[in-house]
Amino acid sequence: MSRAVPRRRAEPARGAGGRRATQRHGTGGRAPGTRRADAPAIIEHLDPPVRRTVALEGPAAPAAVEPAESTQAPWFEIVLWAVVVAAGLGALVAGMLPVGPSWLPGAGAVAVATAYTWVLAARTGGRPVVFSVLTAVAGVVTLALDNDELCTGAAVVTAAISAVLGVVITVPAVRFIDAVRETCIAVGVAAIGAVAVLGFQPQVDVTRFEYAVLVLSLLCAFTLVYRLGAGLHGLGTRGLFIVLFGALVLVVTLLYAEMLRRYGTPDLVTTLLDGVHWSRDTLGAFPRPIEAVLGVPALVWGTHMRARRRQGWWVCAFGVAGTAAVSDALVNPAITVVESALSVFYGLVIGLVIGYVVVRIDLAVSGARGGGRAVGRRGRRAEEAESAVRPEPKRTDALL
Repeated sequence: MSRAVPRRRAEPARGAGGRRATQRHGTGGRAPGTRRADAPAIIEHLDPPVRRTVALEGPAAPAAVEPAESTQAPWFEIVLWAVVVAAGLGALVAGMLPVGPSWLPGAGAVAVATAYTWVLAARTGGRPVVFSVLTAVAGVVTLALDNDELCTGAAVVTAAISAVLGVVITVPAVRFIDAVRETCIAVGVAAIGAVAVLGFQPQVDVTRFEYAVLVLSLLCAFTLVYRLGAGLHGLGTRGLFIVLFGALVLVVTLLYAEMLRRYGTPDLVTTLLDGVHWSRDTLGAFPRPIEAVLGVPALVWGTHMRARRRQGWWVCAFGVAGTAAVSDALVNPAITVVESALSVFYGLVIGLVIGYVVVRIDLAVSGARGGGRAVGRRGRRAEEAESAVRPEPKRTDALL
């Protein structure tokens, strides 16, 4: 035999219960009671374009990728978390009225921040007990020392935690109405965080505070999404375009006011300011641009895309810009609570409209690339049955 030809090691003969019989029955090398992901059987009924996508990205059937052990939080932890958040929110509302002792708002802020830290750590696969205890201790020390810098720092961290948790707590949305639900949940989580931020009574420069919350929230969100979206190699051409376009919209949204102040003509600036004043006088508030243009549309599109492709996490990362704008909405003393709430609501409505348009365009482009197009209700149902099958852990399970 030639030396270039590799020789196989002799294997002992096996009987009917040996290796060949085990492979024939599909139980070789696996523990009893476990399932085997038979990819051809899963994808043989799909259309060729969908079959090609599944072959490249892995089986799409949820049963094929179910974890061996559930990471869902026990029911008593969920109930305890809800009770702590409700009690903290009640204390914060009582302090805003004001009703009760002067320390009540601070205690409510610490309670909400601790509960949010617990859920964020559990959702991202961290150590919820360790980080929630650290948050509670830091909050109590901050309130005891009554230092302006410490209170401001605690408010920034609480706002960032609320903004990131609002995005991480969402689940994939098969339909647009599901994406609306997830977006409203994210905004609601950030809104409770905004009340907790107010409980620390920060003494801040509003612009610097908003930038600090936004930068910290984006850093945390993209760090998590880097792991949830399988790193940079999971982006692909489509994901890279999404990230670059989202970054461009973010920069333009943040710099438009400064650019108008420096380079805009007086007539243009006066016209824009008149529009803002008309909206505040007529509608009661003016929508926050970063929430309406970037944050909410990114949440709608991202949750909708996550049911189909993992690149949806990169889109959701830009949704933190919207939840951060909500979590720091109450720090401006020149704007009342009612006006802040209306501003968030108007931004949410405008963002949902923009998000709907983006989702329809994405479905049309994806259908055209896949060889078909989801036309009408029946076409949309077929698209949901074939494409919107990417599984993710439940809302009460750990993502990592």
